[in-house]
Amino acid sequence: MKPLRFGIGGIRHETNTFSPVLTGYDDFVFHRGEAAVAGGLEPFQHMEGLTLLPTFVASAMPNGMVRQAAYSQLKAELLAALQSILPLDGLYLDLHGAMEVETIGDAEGDLVTAVRQLVGPDTLISVSLDLHGNISPTLVETADILTAFRTAPHRDYEETRRRAFDLMLRSLQNQIKPVSVMIKLPLLLAGESAVTEREPAQSLYARLAEIDQVPGMMNASLLIGCAWTDSAYTTASVIAVAEQDHELAQQQAAGLARQVWGQRHNFDFGVETATIDEAIRRAMAAPERPVFISDSGDNVTAGGAGDLPLFIERLLALGARDALVAGLADPEAVRRCLAAGEGATVELSIGGKLDQLNSRPLDLTGRVVRLSSDPDDPHGPPALALVQVEGVSIILAPDRRAFTERAAIAAAGLDPMQQQIVVVKLGYLFPDLADHAPRAIMALSPGTTSLNLAGLPYHRLPRPIFPLDGDFEWQPA
Repeated sequence: MKPLRFGIGGIRHETNTFSPVLTGYDDFVFHRGEAAVAGGLEPFQHMEGLTLLPTFVASAMPNGMVRQAAYSQLKAELLAALQSILPLDGLYLDLHGAMEVETIGDAEGDLVTAVRQLVGPDTLISVSLDLHGNISPTLVETADILTAFRTAPHRDYEETRRRAFDLMLRSLQNQIKPVSVMIKLPLLLAGESAVTEREPAQSLYARLAEIDQVPGMMNASLLIGCAWTDSAYTTASVIAVAEQDHELAQQQAAGLARQVWGQRHNFDFGVETATIDEAIRRAMAAPERPVFISDSGDNVTAGGAGDLPLFIERLLALGARDALVAGLADPEAVRRCLAAGEGATVELSIGGKLDQLNSRPLDLTGRVVRLSSDPDDPHGPPALALVQVEGVSIILAPDRRAFTERAAIAAAGLDPMQQQIVVVKLGYLFPDLADHAPRAIMALSPGTTSLNLAGLPYHRLPRPIFPLDGDFEWQPA
């Protein structure tokens, strides 16, 4: 028996359509060859009877709409790479599910349609997705297997990739032609209201493993969706994949969809929330140290610009001490600090340059405390500037970045655990911060990732949708 030939590829992006900062080709990082295998697929690499043929997985951090020219180039490169490894028995695609492209819209549906035309009808296509994907019917109809993350914050990227590949292998070895059913709920949820370590998401996601074990079923997924992608498919979705029984997949998908809909009133942030000023006042008076505050409206991990200086302005106005803002994107300000050198006093105009819709630059005078290398390149030249203005320290970065771990913050010059207040441009705290935060407050701040969904300028969202249009009855079709 000849070895099974499996291709590997993908293009990943979570698009925030409210962001004015478009995503270009150079924003994508390529993982080619062995790097495309790393991250969960290693167990299959040397398995007897398999030949893995990795192309590349290109990914960019969440940002605004992907430029059409950038996507067209990425798509052409991926198709050319796949053409060079044909024929294939199976193809694994690492996608996100919420990538939107100028004039095209649904990128995943467009991409997988083109891939299907290339590889032919007999090649099995298995796709892994982020649970914040907004899934189109085209994607479900064109791919054979879809499976999504089951944790938010995400802890199961490798596990999900491995599951997508294993389901594809199992199908080919057992001559199974999977059937998929998707049910889209008229439900709009911010990711911060569906953390899988809290109810009701915790119990709903626990149901997925139970459905997987139903005889004849292969996989079930619950996708919360990305609320900051204004598209025709921006809703929660349930996907069920069965071995061959379409009715069984429909029954399982409908059952889970009813359970999710029944919990629609119970999704909440599950953490302390406040306005910017109230969050700062509470943190200043708190006995805990440090208090982490999420600047949720400028959440870089959901496509926020990462350069809104609103928190810095209010920390200074309220007289905060031992406060750290990690961080703020401003390459021009970083260059001025590098030119001035450590210990120098500098006049800066920081932030408000990327997202000019929600803020303006903040003028201030501060002292350059430390210039440090990028944590990802510790031996490289200085790339981060730690500036102190009265009782507030600010990590200035040359690009949009999320400080999701204590070590990354400390590498910039201050131990976050020794501060009274640490502001991060996130929504929910990522595991390393959440696991070590004596107290956490989510500030309901303005920006392109505002948690006030009713205040966002949706134009393409399917209506009616809960909760924007009030409560109503719904049953899965």
